[in-house]
Amino acid sequence: MNGGEFGAAVHEMLTDVDVAGVAREWASGELASGLALWRRLAGLGVTALAVPEKRGGLGASPLDLVVACEELGHHAVPGPVAESLAAVPVLLAGLDGMGGERLAVRDGFGEWLAGLADGDLIATLAVPPGVPLAACAEVAGLVLLADDGVVSVGRPEGWYRSVDPGRSLAEVRGGAVVAEGAGGAVRRAMEFGTLACAAQLLGAGRALLEASVRYAGMRVQFGRPVGAFQAVKHRLADVAIGLEFARPLLAAAAEALGAEAPSAGAGTTARDVSAAKVACADAAYRAARAALQVHGAIGYTAEYELSRWLVQVRALVPAWGSPAEHRARVLRELG
Repeated sequence: MNGGEFGAAVHEMLTDVDVAGVAREWASGELASGLALWRRLAGLGVTALAVPEKRGGLGASPLDLVVACEELGHHAVPGPVAESLAAVPVLLAGLDGMGGERLAVRDGFGEWLAGLADGDLIATLAVPPGVPLAACAEVAGLVLLADDGVVSVGRPEGWYRSVDPGRSLAEVRGGAVVAEGAGGAVRRAMEFGTLACAAQLLGAGRALLEASVRYAGMRVQFGRPVGAFQAVKHRLADVAIGLEFARPLLAAAAEALGAEAPSAGAGTTARDVSAAKVACADAAYRAARAALQVHGAIGYTAEYELSRWLVQVRALVPAWGSPAEHRARVLRELG
């Protein structure tokens, strides 16, 4: 199955599910339907993409991960997507390959990775200062804290509610140490988490554009659909161009991560990942602003379905590094 077919399969499955209802229940603390949805994603192999084959996963390319995360953003699926599907499995795989005295745990990685691949385990993490709070820790069977190269099993506390009702945030206090001197594995996990977050934003931007185009054909002012006015056409065309310009940057970042050795240091890969995050965040934010303008007052109501993507974009734009931070990193790497 190629990337297009895989993305279509994920899209078809999510279309058949009442994701809006799942998200409402998730936000209210009723997690059963959301966990069932994650198990269905596991059935398609989504949860196994970043897990190595030797640990029961697919060992798929970062491009496949991007395809899946874009569709999850396109449908506004709740949960720690970037954390559980990308960052944590990459981190654990990196630790699994470490040797010597730096490992405090030597036989737990396989069990954790297998659980992630099967969808039986959902994981999240905090990596201060870039990712200071762990997302959706209430559903995570594994919470990790990576701080200054030390990885430990974390204990969530100090809960906060995100602007996205389906996304909680928690401070994490470190517990049992898993590994020390794991800076390289942590760095690579951060790049994958950022890549997955960027893909979610691209998918959310697509959904907002689609909703805007549909509504522009239905909403009538001065006896004509608002989509017939040049100003609206141009605004939506700008959104479409922004999304299409972000896509190749996202693909380039995925290819760079796929070609990079796990032990490699920061360099062009960091630049490419940051460029992708900036482009996807900007495109999604532009799509959100245009969607609010096209929909008018109804777009501001929490009950209207558009709000699911609006709050998701608002939550994910600063997640895994703000656009300003990633622009600064691009400049450093270019310099």
